[in-house]
Amino acid sequence: MGAKKGQAMATKMKELPISERPYEKLELYGEKTLSNSELLAIIIKSGTKDETSVDLAKRILNLSGNKELRSLQDISLQELMSIKGIGKVKAIQIKAICELAKRMARPIHSLKIKISTSVDVVKLLMEELRYEKRECAKVIILNEKNEILKIMDISLGGANFAIIEPRDVLSEAVKIGAPKIILVHNHPSRRSNAK
Repeated sequence: MGAKKGQAMATKMKELPISERPYEKLELYGEKTLSNSELLAIIIKSGTKDETSVDLAKRILNLSGNKELRSLQDISLQELMSIKGIGKVKAIQIKAICELAKRMARPIHSLKIKISTSVDVVKLLMEELRYEKRECAKVIILNEKNEILKIMDISLGGANFAIIEPRDVLSEAVKIGAPKIILVHNHPSRRSNAK
């Protein structure tokens, strides 16, 4: 059976050597050995008659132009669904994975983390806020030993503004009797200048 012109590389996943199939490769060698497109292919699960799931994953990563996984956050459901083989369900699964990744970047065990300098705050929230395209404000609520009691989102604005109400900044700290707070605010419009 000869391949159609332009489809010479359209090989079914089952036809690939086991060492090149994303599921088997992960099982045999571990997740760190997989490329970005192979990891994404596992989420996509299946390809089309013309493309494997790895091929589809490569096309998704090409949507942003820079092939970076983080750029998936900026791709809309509609853009994902514009790729043949990516329907609504797969597009929603990809967006859900992006949100999970963002949430995983947030500190889970913030209790007992002590804030001594502004560098501690940067380490705590940089990964979460680094790629945020909207201005947002958070309040870190501390006890008398500067240990974190709670981190709260208090405002999510547009590309160059965030409305911050004093009551939102103070209400939770007052409610739980916390003596200290730190207000954190990002500047996404300056992101391109950040190192």
